[in-house]
Amino acid sequence: MDEQALIAAAVRGELRAFNQLLQHHQALAYNVAYRMLDDTDAAADAVQEAAIKAFRGLKTYRGGSFKAWFLRIVTNNCYDWLRARGRHGVSSLDDLAEDPDYAEALVHPGEGPEARALREELSAFISRSVNSLPPDQRLTLVLADIEGVPYQEVADICNVPLGTVKSRLSRARARLRDLLMQRAELLPQRYRLENDIDGR
Repeated sequence: MDEQALIAAAVRGELRAFNQLLQHHQALAYNVAYRMLDDTDAAADAVQEAAIKAFRGLKTYRGGSFKAWFLRIVTNNCYDWLRARGRHGVSSLDDLAEDPDYAEALVHPGEGPEARALREELSAFISRSVNSLPPDQRLTLVLADIEGVPYQEVADICNVPLGTVKSRLSRARARLRDLLMQRAELLPQRYRLENDIDGR
């Protein structure tokens, strides 16, 4: 059954059809929620709550991309969670908790201990840097650069014009680049700027 048929069945109240729809999009929804909230339990709760809201609100669904519609509900839940906990303005990377399992999952069995330690430190630093972005920039970066969602879909999910998506993405990338240049010693040699290699 194609997605439109599943949506039509779900609108008629068929829970099985709705569950099939969710299965297609739940991994992406969870990844986005986790990147936004940096908390596994909160991310799972945000997706679960979004699923309930989506099922209750299916009669208001007006067509278009179900994925974008559902992810908009998920991201709105994430914004609510961030507002409730006052985490909009995290200003210091040191205030953010590290996730040691994140770097561990990327370990290549053939690398040496020094290379592994550097890569883990870089991975943790990138994760903290992404988490330090304002929520709107973080969401845009996660959707476009980490999850590979096309720009127009990102605009639909965020309910903003395409130009806003590009602007947020540009600012997020520039901020990450600035943060990485502050710790250029963590970057592989090929990614360092010429003047950083020469010690300015």
